[in-house]
Amino acid sequence: MLNIANSVAALLALLPFLAAAFFPARLRSCTRPITQGAAVWPAVLSSAALSLPYLIVAGAAGIFRWGWMALYALLPVAVSGLCWQARRSDPDQRGNWRDYAVLAALGLPVDLRWFEGAWPAHLAIFSKILLLDAGIYGLLLIRGLEGAGFDLRVSGRDILTGMREFLFYASIAIPLGLGLGFLHLHVGWPSPWRALEALFFTFFFIAAPEELFFRGWLQNLLQRRMPRSWALLATASLFGLAHFNKRAAHFNWRYVILALLAGIFYGRAWRSKARVGASAVTHCLVDVAWSLWLR
Repeated sequence: MLNIANSVAALLALLPFLAAAFFPARLRSCTRPITQGAAVWPAVLSSAALSLPYLIVAGAAGIFRWGWMALYALLPVAVSGLCWQARRSDPDQRGNWRDYAVLAALGLPVDLRWFEGAWPAHLAIFSKILLLDAGIYGLLLIRGLEGAGFDLRVSGRDILTGMREFLFYASIAIPLGLGLGFLHLHVGWPSPWRALEALFFTFFFIAAPEELFFRGWLQNLLQRRMPRSWALLATASLFGLAHFNKRAAHFNWRYVILALLAGIFYGRAWRSKARVGASAVTHCLVDVAWSLWLR
């Protein structure tokens, strides 16, 4: 019974992500009715339904808490309300404080793991997915943010761009990482199944969500207010700082440096054609190469 509940919850949690990733044109068409004032508040309030996966998982596991339920129901509503206000006050989509407040509300809990205590340890990834869903619903559906490039129907150009930036990054990061003692070379070749599993999981559950947040939303918004190169560097710096507490109890400056450099090449891949698919390819290759041969 518990496995069935988790499967149903996973399907519900992934629906907004998959719909936005593989049917972006349909999503854009859904934003048009929301421009009519009478339609917006039902759409904003409906975002509370994004909390259903928590209800299902926590209820089945016997760890349901009303406080967590309220948070997962109200946060998407608050995000959607801010996104609607941003749409009204900033029709040219230059980006304003409401957009960045939404990004902070979605990004900080993920980076600092504020909400993971709501879930069984092996299902903590739900916390990240539900926050991502709130962002997709608010920024893409309610706000109608253009230029994110969130389309995971990866093209040959996306793959070539992603591989190019991966090779550029690897030529710098591997010698630097080995010299800093952060990377450690492991000789060996994984089984084809393990490699495919690593590629699939990393692409869909790590690379694509992070690239949507940092490149499709943050870099996309920043470059409307500053030169593209500065937007790329600012986003890469924030991406690097987001890794300050990874794999260490203290400030992991080696990880921050390598993540900042990675963010530059991820940002280059994204801005080449404004495609999250391209930067997700680079991100995925970096993470898989690290986990299989350099961790």
